[in-house]
Amino acid sequence: MPLHSNIIDLDFDRRHIWHPYASVTDPLPVYPVRGAYEVFLELEDGRRLIDGMSSWWSAIHGYNHPVLNEAVTAQLQQMSHVMFGGLTHEPAVTLARELIALLPSPLQKLFFSDSGSVAVEVAIKMAIQYWSALGQSGKNRLLTVRSGYHGDTFTAMSVSDPETGMHTLFQGVIMQQFFADAPPCRFHESCSEEDIASLANLLEGHHREIAAVILEPVVQGAGGMRFYSPHYLLRLRALCDRYNVLLIFDEIATGFGRTGKLFALEHAGVVPDIICVGKALTGGYMTLAATVTTARVSEAICSGSPGLFMHGPTFMANPLACAVASASIRLLGSYDWQIAVTAIESGLRKGLEPCRTFRSVAEVRVLGAIGVVELHRPVEMRVIQQQLVDRGVWVRPFGRLIYLMPPFIMHEEELALLCHAVCDVVEAIA
Repeated sequence: MPLHSNIIDLDFDRRHIWHPYASVTDPLPVYPVRGAYEVFLELEDGRRLIDGMSSWWSAIHGYNHPVLNEAVTAQLQQMSHVMFGGLTHEPAVTLARELIALLPSPLQKLFFSDSGSVAVEVAIKMAIQYWSALGQSGKNRLLTVRSGYHGDTFTAMSVSDPETGMHTLFQGVIMQQFFADAPPCRFHESCSEEDIASLANLLEGHHREIAAVILEPVVQGAGGMRFYSPHYLLRLRALCDRYNVLLIFDEIATGFGRTGKLFALEHAGVVPDIICVGKALTGGYMTLAATVTTARVSEAICSGSPGLFMHGPTFMANPLACAVASASIRLLGSYDWQIAVTAIESGLRKGLEPCRTFRSVAEVRVLGAIGVVELHRPVEMRVIQQQLVDRGVWVRPFGRLIYLMPPFIMHEEELALLCHAVCDVVEAIA
């Protein structure tokens, strides 16, 4: 019998493989995928599913794209990996140049890592080490807003919502941070003094302890899929400057066009001191992330003890990942992606509109290539996932949220089928 069979052994999977956010004693069903192309996942039994998730928001160009395939293949002929300590290589330099050119000019110093959670850890370590280098080691806590999510590693968990951020079990173990109210002002609204009061009060009372404010600009992801006013970011930037606190933007989910702007910060014209990017950075092909900061922050860190930044992932700046990330960025720039995202936004608004009339639905909201149907009660994942698959779509709800983040290449007909399937399933919920 060959080592690798063409048939996926689901019994072995069930007995030995631990899937994300899953139980090993009562696992949810998993669906075996044998291939993926364009916006489709092909299951082992031959069924095709329209992918509404972009593989957790990363595969913005769809699957099996010839340009990205070629980038990986070409790089593989040179080298798949070398350590980044004491060495460098062309894919890393090229990607860094491209990223820095896309970001606001103060963001000039780039640190590669291998996942979004680690990029957040790096950003927080930068902020704490910055203040330590300036002789203010007491500034070592973070301020964030509720309904946020920043990853599953320990410090990233500490700045994710303590109730909706999936990490309540660890509240007695992780660092205790400061949490302001979630931004109440909606995307198209201005932001009042009252809207910012919770955050302003915490900064006023605790700025001597706070190294940085960290949040997801404009769109909060897995903590609640909430859209809020860009004006909030303008007020936040002013408060951080007033109280001498760094500002970190987590753009891991929002970067590279998802909200209708290349980066969500562009909705407000606000520049943070540190930014994290990941997910769509490689077009969903490989794991790679980056934390980018200013000369002011980086030079201060390196002027204090021990004179260097204390972090270094083994697969930092992996050449294969850097090469495909550069190809993904160039591919995004090769067509008018904003027109594509605007078309998806229009299709999501039209396609999800019927959900507004269903008794089970609390709200429907759309921004860029993001569509959210929020229910009054949590979904029963085991049931609703099967219903969606039976209708030919791949959507992965969580909690009370059924949301769509389709690849940018999705056509109008495919998007309509995706939305129709969601509406069909939601309508049947009591």
